[in-house]
Amino acid sequence: MELFWEGIRKAFELLRTLDPEVLGITLFTLKVSLLATLASLVLGIGTGTALALGRFPGRRLAISLVNTGMGLPPVVVGLFVTILLWRNGPLGALQLLYTPSAIILAQTVIATPIIAGISVAALQQLPPDLALQILSLGASRTQMLWLLLKEARLPLLAAVMAGFGGVISEVGASLMVGGNLKGSTRVLTTATVMETGKGNFDMAIALSLILLALTFSVNAALTHIQQRERPR
Repeated sequence: MELFWEGIRKAFELLRTLDPEVLGITLFTLKVSLLATLASLVLGIGTGTALALGRFPGRRLAISLVNTGMGLPPVVVGLFVTILLWRNGPLGALQLLYTPSAIILAQTVIATPIIAGISVAALQQLPPDLALQILSLGASRTQMLWLLLKEARLPLLAAVMAGFGGVISEVGASLMVGGNLKGSTRVLTTATVMETGKGNFDMAIALSLILLALTFSVNAALTHIQQRERPR
């Protein structure tokens, strides 16, 4: 327990003194996680809407693949993104491996199925005839889609929280495609793994507590919006 309390003390000390390295890692973590979440929101909600409202051959298989992707191991994502970005890979000419862009790409791949799967469930829970009723009132298809998404906004906010939680907490893919380079691609999770491996448990605990505080702050803000929008 003494080691744990020492970690808490060190975390507050690092935050109080605005340690440049820890502050840089924290801000970088928040940046890449938010960008990956935004990208996965566009892809995930778009895919989820198409699967929930569309009618086409192979739809159930596609939904099954999305649901399977919700539990996709990050190390598997890291492996395939690394192969994709490797110097002899399909996108090797872009030289994105071991850059922030590679981390954002890997995290987007991880979060997109999570958001898409929850989006499918959220939209399928709406009344089946709601879309036809909206169209019969003279709304365009774009307006109909917007109204359906607005009606499902509470579970979609849960999808945002799940997607953000998936990207900010993962370590395997970020370590593989980012390389944990100091001042360039080091995030809180990979830094924690590195400090633990070096035996610096107080520093690792401090980084973990900062990660938890960061995750809680973002999710608390999203929860506040979600509960404020909840019908009373």
